[in-house]
Amino acid sequence: MRILHIEAGRHLYGGANQVRALVNGLAPARVDNVVVCARDGELATASLAATVLPVRIAGDLDFGSVARFVRAIRSFAPDVVHVHSRRGADLWGGAAAARAGVPAVLTRRVDSSEPRLWARLKVRPYARIVALSRAIEAQLEAFGVDSERVVRIASAVDTQRYRPDPTARARLLAELGLPREALVVGVVAQLIARKGHDRLLAALPELAHRVPAVSVVLFGRGPREASLRAELRALGLDGRTRVAGFRADLPELLPGVDLLVHPARREGLGAALLEAAACGLPIVAAPVGGIPDVIDHGRTGWLVDCADPAALADALARLLSAPGERKRLGDAARREVERRFSVAAMVDAHLRLYATIAQAAGSRRAEPEGSRSRGALA
Repeated sequence: MRILHIEAGRHLYGGANQVRALVNGLAPARVDNVVVCARDGELATASLAATVLPVRIAGDLDFGSVARFVRAIRSFAPDVVHVHSRRGADLWGGAAAARAGVPAVLTRRVDSSEPRLWARLKVRPYARIVALSRAIEAQLEAFGVDSERVVRIASAVDTQRYRPDPTARARLLAELGLPREALVVGVVAQLIARKGHDRLLAALPELAHRVPAVSVVLFGRGPREASLRAELRALGLDGRTRVAGFRADLPELLPGVDLLVHPARREGLGAALLEAAACGLPIVAAPVGGIPDVIDHGRTGWLVDCADPAALADALARLLSAPGERKRLGDAARREVERRFSVAAMVDAHLRLYATIAQAAGSRRAEPEGSRSRGALA
């Protein structure tokens, strides 16, 4: 089977990282993968078990994307086209697959709202839409998408790459210049508004008062970096906070933090939550989007109203003061991701989906023209 993947993300995290995991997991199952990606993106030079075709992908207004995608599809003649992202890929990828006569599937990773008619127009060419979470399923239903076209397949995490590591704490403290007695709260997210960093900043003064040893590490990059640094300086908290940027060595550092906080306003599922859980970390997160699919409150983490600074500060302070509870939550979170969010499970689910779509497309092509016409009118 040959699958042509389209991924528009420029950075190798979130969706693009999931594409890498899927493609590399499909290869041992004798799937011939072709990855069409942004020529200015990190996926173009990543280690992939695939033929990689970097092209220009410049968003919804890049009308030339259709022709570029059609050329790629016709050149490689895949059984299924799998579109993994937005930035024009979802709009033009589906149109290109339809023009080339190849069935297509779309993965919807975000729970952001869109005009109903626009959303339905974008998903119209796709035989199936993969939803990462129950929240995205519900959103697609609200858009009027037929539930039979929607299949839920969660993101995955490599639990061998992300795992508990007792040596990680010393490495983290040395790398970021943190004191030995620090109680480290980590955030792993793009520095963009919807990830809710401002909510954590609003809670930090009270948290620092209650837990003087607290230090906060912000992993990630994005357009809010300068403003976040300025806000931390204004609060007088820049001394106990590190803006660590994007770290390729995150799997070696993340197990060293004491807990992860994710105060997002919206979240399709949250790959960072899976990574933290795989490292055996306790998690405090907002109960939005797909996060409740990952965090079972009280068992694998705590769900807190992160829009309330006092509630967020209280939850973090209580958990930082309870090492036994942190270990209980972290151990349960690790077991849960091993059971429900493995790369093998994600790959198997996609193999079944591709086979279903390809078989349906083959059956339809095999029908006599008259039968197809009568079926369409029935």
